[in-house]
Amino acid sequence: MSDKEVQTRLREGQLSFNDGAGEGSAGHSAAPLDGVDRSIIAELRRDGRISMRTLAERVHVSRANVYARITRLMDAGVITGFTARIAPHRAGLGTSAYVSLTIEQNSWRAVSARLRETPYVEHFALLGGDFDVLALVRTPDNATLRHVVLELVQDIPGVRATRTWLVFEEARGAGAG
Repeated sequence: MSDKEVQTRLREGQLSFNDGAGEGSAGHSAAPLDGVDRSIIAELRRDGRISMRTLAERVHVSRANVYARITRLMDAGVITGFTARIAPHRAGLGTSAYVSLTIEQNSWRAVSARLRETPYVEHFALLGGDFDVLALVRTPDNATLRHVVLELVQDIPGVRATRTWLVFEEARGAGAG
């Protein structure tokens, strides 16, 4: 895929880099990536709008090699797309919370389908441990957070209980790249 094709697909919304959220199974890996693949992924995580030429220079390979590797990584489902990272506070989402859910046995599919449709739920995951699901919820204010948790999430069939942790500050880690 050429630089122009990548840029066109980005503009048309056909690509979105979502860090693999919601794709594949946790704990299962594809073929291992080499150092160049990891460097490409790290650079794309830092700047998804980087040109192929600059990316090739930063990872010390040819543009043709970068194109081939990105195409291979996309075809393999390692790179699932490209997107912008948003600063929640600046986007009017000043209240963030992690909400744990305890759900009825065998209700994951129905609960996850409803959570995908619930406004302000940014991310959620099925877990093993003291609770079953952990969701990141970002809202404009505490009143909206209360509405989302107490009226929308708790009304989902299969949800037995919730517990909410208000987020005071966040930071992004280095990740695998």
